[in-house]
Amino acid sequence: MNKSVSVLFLIITVVFCTCLLLSNILEVKLVRLFGVTLTAGVLVFPITYLLNDVVAEIWGFRKARLIIWLGFLMNFFSVGLFLFSVWLPYPSFWDGQEAYAKVLGFTPRIAIASLIAFTVGSYLNALVMSKMRIRHKERYFSLRAIVSTLVGESFDSIVFFAIAFFNVVPLQELFWMMLTQALLKTGYEVLLLPVTIRIVRRLKQIEPSVDDEGVSYNLFKVRDL
Repeated sequence: MNKSVSVLFLIITVVFCTCLLLSNILEVKLVRLFGVTLTAGVLVFPITYLLNDVVAEIWGFRKARLIIWLGFLMNFFSVGLFLFSVWLPYPSFWDGQEAYAKVLGFTPRIAIASLIAFTVGSYLNALVMSKMRIRHKERYFSLRAIVSTLVGESFDSIVFFAIAFFNVVPLQELFWMMLTQALLKTGYEVLLLPVTIRIVRRLKQIEPSVDDEGVSYNLFKVRDL
């Protein structure tokens, strides 16, 4: 079993985790655009799904599962450090504690919502991408990318908003937040699809594509690389 990791895979993994950590901070900010309430995380979080698609397409489900767990652990680690840093004592002359705590002092509810939603959404995204690739072989990459993202983003939005904002945001508003986030993030990927296609084509010229035939889709079978 070949467990070597290419430099390109390493770079994509670093970008993936960076975008995920940034999205956690951006999710705190609610924005109002065209009469719809969104989180600022919509600016960067869809990139994680784009990269998830690229990894699943080139390196297969096993590596996609690996970056999902790496993202989960880095997410958990960063939230823990943020909360600890908020708790640490500060000098009396510093007047930024309240603002700092408001942005980075994630409540347990938000932290749990983010971790669960990311894991569920990313796993379903990679699962759909892999199964469609087995069925269609090298064909219909654009369709696979759009369908997998729509499924992943939909479940991500449902889980995150249901846990994070239930009984905080009015139910009707919550529903529209779920719907618009999923559609906008999927639309984001559609807009970036020409770029994604070029990246995938280029990577396939450099990296050997992995066949997912017979792969285990057990999310917890991380050691199967």
